[in-house]
Amino acid sequence: MARLDLPRQKLTYEEFLEWCDEDTWAEWANGEVRVLSPASDRHQDLVGFLAAVLRVYTEARGLGVVRSAPFQMKTGPDLPGREPDLLFVAREHLARLKEKHLDGPADLVIEIASPESRLRDRGEKFAEYELGGVREYWIVDPERKEADFYRLDERGRYRLAEPDRDGIYSALVLPGFRLKVDWLWQEPLPAVLDVLRELGSL
Repeated sequence: MARLDLPRQKLTYEEFLEWCDEDTWAEWANGEVRVLSPASDRHQDLVGFLAAVLRVYTEARGLGVVRSAPFQMKTGPDLPGREPDLLFVAREHLARLKEKHLDGPADLVIEIASPESRLRDRGEKFAEYELGGVREYWIVDPERKEADFYRLDERGRYRLAEPDRDGIYSALVLPGFRLKVDWLWQEPLPAVLDVLRELGSL
């Protein structure tokens, strides 16, 4: 694939979508293009694991669709275009899915934090996803072995939701979905089929 040259001038979001091909990991903010750093092996392993589990779970129950990066999400007209590691769009919001991006907030966004992205995931993106109306936001940090789960409250503010005493988090926007947080730190990660059987999806 030929390397895309960064634009020298500011772009509208529509121009950015035309410039950015499906293999380019980049985000748009205030007309500026930010190319994202290459992902680590552990990052990709976690994204693949969660994507596989969530896709089968949501498809089996007709809950909606799951998309993994690179796929753009623009939560509002005045907010940046971001490229979450994973997003889930509930069935009732599928009209937001366009050919090249999600026009509006996902119901769930998952970011796999790295040393390079940690401040952005917990700062800029946290504020943008909250303001844009992403109902549930997970930040998974494999290096620190920390996972934080945020939910929008009635005032549109994120509140931290804790796993139960057994370390199991029950998702807000995925009815019946339970995530054992320790799964995320296992080496190797659990077999997807075993996880799906435990969730009653097979």
